[in-house]
Order: sequence, then structure tokens, then C-alpha cells
Amino acid sequence: MKKSLVFALLIVSTFSFGQIVHKRKLAMLGSPFEITVVAKDTIQANEFIDLAINEVKRIENLISDWIPTTQISEVNRNAGLKPVKVDPEVIELVTRANKISKLTNGAFDISYASMDKIWKFDGSMKAMPTPEAIKKSVEKIGYQNIIINEQDKTIFLKTEGMKLGLGGIGQGYIADKVKAVLQSKGCTSGIVNVSGDINTWGKQIDGKLWSVGIINPMNKNKVFATFPLEDSAVETSGSYEKFVIFNGIRYSHIIDPRTGYPATGIVSVSVFAKQTEIADAMATGIFVLGVDVGLDLVNQLKGIECIIVDDKGKIHTSKGIDVEKYKS
Repeated sequence: MKKSLVFALLIVSTFSFGQIVHKRKLAMLGSPFEITVVAKDTIQANEFIDLAINEVKRIENLISDWIPTTQISEVNRNAGLKPVKVDPEVIELVTRANKISKLTNGAFDISYASMDKIWKFDGSMKAMPTPEAIKKSVEKIGYQNIIINEQDKTIFLKTEGMKLGLGGIGQGYIADKVKAVLQSKGCTSGIVNVSGDINTWGKQIDGKLWSVGIINPMNKNKVFATFPLEDSAVETSGSYEKFVIFNGIRYSHIIDPRTGYPATGIVSVSVFAKQTEIADAMATGIFVLGVDVGLDLVNQLKGIECIIVDDKGKIHTSKGIDVEKYKS
């Protein structure tokens, strides 16, 4: 996560039946952040949104690896040296991240931050890195070397130079925590959108469910399906803007932490789940695993569905999704 920058861009209020829908767009965590709440009036709505912003800042100051004073930064500084005591919340998040690493056979791995940045996706790369450089770039990655002591509440990275980065799960976690805080304070309906990690609860003031449109990145101007979200979440990972092509193969900016090679064959993955945290981490894992393995994994998991768009523009869905039913 990048250093936080917060500024209001837009505030919109819609009135109906004694309730309002109030929306605020910000930049936080170095990314777009949008919060929508249903409230009795603008004062209450702004109170809810301010609570949401405070929760984002609280978690960012716990888990960001960009801020030197966070507990995760302290864990990274002591890699190969000693265990670091952290809050139970951090232990629990890292433990869940490791479980998803095991589930995806390491395709998702929060120790990816240890990777040497040898791939450039800004147009400056003229040739692929050597196989030796690629292999060396991932030497310090390995969720198996994240040692969690639940009793002492410590995290220890076994290898010097190892580094945790919670960006692939942290934004989803933040969306879930914002939702939980607002619900606990009496906000009965809303949407939190942390750079595409979307979680919803309640209904719109006309009684309809919140909905999300999914685009095919090969045709960005058209939403191909609109899905209702009932107290649930969705996250989309895409490589349609950051990629390189060598020898006719399209390499995405999402790197396989097991090999050091960029993921190929997929341009976007949308994952539906009850928690944004799970959708966030699984989207990255599926992207790396590829269409067939990714779909096979999702089809074995209860309460998780996905839509994959491959690099030919073909749409693939898990068995619980009927795109025809929700086509726009």
C-alpha cells in the first residue's frame, strides 16, 4: 500500500422517503476510495463516512509496508533477525493470508514483496530478463518461511531480506472492516469500494439490491453483465493496462511468486464472495493459476464464484454463475 493521500473529490446526496444516499470519493492508500452510505440526513451520512476514513487510516498504520512505523514494516526490518510482537489483528490477518497461500499452492503469497523488481511495465523493457535473473528474483519468497507464534503474538521472517506486502489482501480486509464498523454504528446500507475491492450491505432506498457491472477489458465501453450484490463482495484483478509482449506472448504485471514469471493467458478475474478479503486474495491467486486450474479450484469452494476473461477476450465462469441471466 502506498503512502496515504486523502482529498475529497465529489459529494453527492440523493433524497427519498426520508433517507439519503450519500457518496464521497477520496484518494487513500495511494488508490481511489469511494464510500456510499444510506442515512437519515447529510449530517449522519458524513459522520458515517468520517468513521470509515478513520478506520482506513487505523488499519493502514498497522499493516502498510510503505509506512516505516507500522508493525508490518517492523516485521520486515527484523527479517532473519528476530520475531516481532504484533497486535492479534495482524496475527489473524497474516494467518488467513497463509491459509490462502496453501489453498492456491503459493500462487498467492504475501511474501511477494521480497521479489527483485526485474520486470518493468512502463514501456522501458526491450527484452526479457534472463532465466537466471528471474530465478534469483524470487529466492527470498516463500510463505512457508513466515513463522507465526500465536501464543506469543509474534511474526518472524526466517530469511534475511524477506519482506511482507499485504496489498493483495489488505485492501479487501479494509473494505470488510469499514463495513463492520459502519454496521456496528447503525448504518444499515452502503457500499465501500477500495480501488475495486467492493463490499455491500443492505439495499438501495428504492428497495433494490446494490449491483455491479462487469466489463470485458477487450471492450471497455460495454458492461456485459450486471450482478446484484446481497450483503456480499466482489473484486476484479486485471492486467489490461500493465503488460509487456515478447515473442507474441502477453506477460501481465501480476507475477507468479513461485517462478518469477508474469502470469499469462488472463486479462481479468472477478471474484464474488461474502468477504472482500477472500475475493481480493483469491483473484490474485486465480490470475496466477490460469483459467483451467483457477476455475477448478473455485468450483470446489463453497460461497465463491468467479468470472475470468482470457487474453483472447473469451469469458469463462465458475459453475455457480449464469452470465446469460444477468447480461446487460
